[in-house]
Amino acid sequence: MNTRPQGEKAFHLWTDQLPTTLTPYWPERANERRSAILILPGGGYEGLAPHEGEGYARWFAARGTACFVLNYRLGSQGFHHPAMLGDAARALRLIRYNAKTWDIDPGKIAIIGSSAGGHLTATLLTQFDEGNPKAKDPVDHVSSRPDFGILCYPVITMLEKTHGGSRDNLLGPNPSEELQRKLSAELQVTPQTPPCFIWHTWEDGAVPVENSLNFAAALRRNGVHFDLHIYERGNHGLGLGNGHPWASQCEYWLREQKFF
Repeated sequence: MNTRPQGEKAFHLWTDQLPTTLTPYWPERANERRSAILILPGGGYEGLAPHEGEGYARWFAARGTACFVLNYRLGSQGFHHPAMLGDAARALRLIRYNAKTWDIDPGKIAIIGSSAGGHLTATLLTQFDEGNPKAKDPVDHVSSRPDFGILCYPVITMLEKTHGGSRDNLLGPNPSEELQRKLSAELQVTPQTPPCFIWHTWEDGAVPVENSLNFAAALRRNGVHFDLHIYERGNHGLGLGNGHPWASQCEYWLREQKFF
């Protein structure tokens, strides 16, 4: 794109033949080379939760960050892996490719995801690529690696302790063990995985807390910095949770990373 897209107006990520869209939310105050965040709502790969999309976007935009909510393809629409990962990677590349035009620092692009959106986030955090300089589309020349990851009560594994609905919608019926392992982010962490902020609740009845604990353990084994918060109380799908402390603690962590 040669111009900045209109705020809060979705545009197609690929073509109008696919349902994938990206909606920008621009901060009110002007910053030179502002940070950006790609937002992946949850919904079990069946739907998309608005409070984990627009709600987050408005919160981050109020802190001076350019926000982009991704309406990625879903199992309920007849899509399965790798369509969702392709959407997330394309969105990240598009933001980085347009960084100069959109007044974004290409080295300060974060990604946040909740629940199944957290799974998609963790998948891109562990399965990004550096781009293909020989690709016909110049957007594909740039890296899809996020600079920081934020995981909110994420689905991480496709094996034991997974969320069955997310796995079915992502991988379809009867996926092979090899595919389930490939899409289990705790098994795909490397020293190149970006730093992460992770939070979950002990009493989450939909996505077991072990998802976050095991991912953090994998980050630790690989020497990747992270900030992990496990709260005792709170149902799955909290989002910003009417002032839940995770948001202010995430803001503190991002400031420590020189993100804001």
